[in-house]
Amino acid sequence: MSVVTSRPTTRGVVFVHSTPSALCPHITWALESVLGQRVSLDWTRQPAGPGLLRTELSWTGEAGTGGRIASALRGWDNLRYEVTEEPSPGCDGSRWSHTPRLGIHHAWTSASGDAVVNEDRLRTAIAISKGNAEVLAQEVDLLLGAAWDEELEPFRYAGDGAPVRWLHKVG
Repeated sequence: MSVVTSRPTTRGVVFVHSTPSALCPHITWALESVLGQRVSLDWTRQPAGPGLLRTELSWTGEAGTGGRIASALRGWDNLRYEVTEEPSPGCDGSRWSHTPRLGIHHAWTSASGDAVVNEDRLRTAIAISKGNAEVLAQEVDLLLGAAWDEELEPFRYAGDGAPVRWLHKVG
């Protein structure tokens, strides 16, 4: 007797905070490839960057979809984005943040959206600091993605009130 198990379902959001218009079709194709269906994105002007566009897409799918989306968007260095995935049974939530200057950052997230740092990463930060409080603070900021938050914040606020489209994938 064989037992078929499926991965838990979760949901998340893709925030493309800024991109040149030439990348819009490529981003759409990347999302369609991961989600396995056509998507329609509403691109709007990004007030924080002249000539740049932004969009948001809410999705529902198997656990791990957020990581596959973040990987599909990697490699375009002039793209600012965040991908979130909510926690699901047996799976932590996650947030991936990308900026042209910093590259990509991943953080696990709690049910309330707070960044969660695992014990081994925290122990490594303490070991690197060698008792120096300033170095420890820098290491903790790195673990939490403080530099990514700082760089993305003006682009997040510029998107307030932007339309969000929900995409449900029934598998």
